[in-house]
Amino acid sequence: MSDIATLKAIGLKCNVHGVKDVAAETFIHAYAKQLKRSGKLEIPEWAEYVKTSHGRELAPYDPDWLYVRCAAIARRVYIRPGMGVGAFKKVFGVKKRRGAQPGIFTKASGKINRYCLQQLEKMNIVETDQKGGRRITKEGMRELDTIAVQTGGADE
Repeated sequence: MSDIATLKAIGLKCNVHGVKDVAAETFIHAYAKQLKRSGKLEIPEWAEYVKTSHGRELAPYDPDWLYVRCAAIARRVYIRPGMGVGAFKKVFGVKKRRGAQPGIFTKASGKINRYCLQQLEKMNIVETDQKGGRRITKEGMRELDTIAVQTGGADE
């Protein structure tokens, strides 16, 4: 249950103004659907076979996983500007299973995160920051806030 749904369940009113007011999972799925509908995001041919980390055993089962990853990256850049490819490698990293040995943390693939950031730049959602990393553009902020308000209104 999202924070908004909890507040509504106890009878409090809440307004959704932006991305930070909506649960992450709800927003990411809504934005991933919108990215798929728009057709602006180019899916490369390697996306069908690639693993998301060398710590993973298999490729993702979801055929729309790249839309979800791009939506998650866009949300993360909105909330915390200045993140680059290296930061996203750490964010999306996993525990590698090593059989009888203890599991260890491994970083995610940089190519996937870099590709998502490049596609979001091409769509004018994010831009390169002068201090390093990426930041959200005004157009991107408007688009993400619009989707957040629509998603928050759907919880009612």
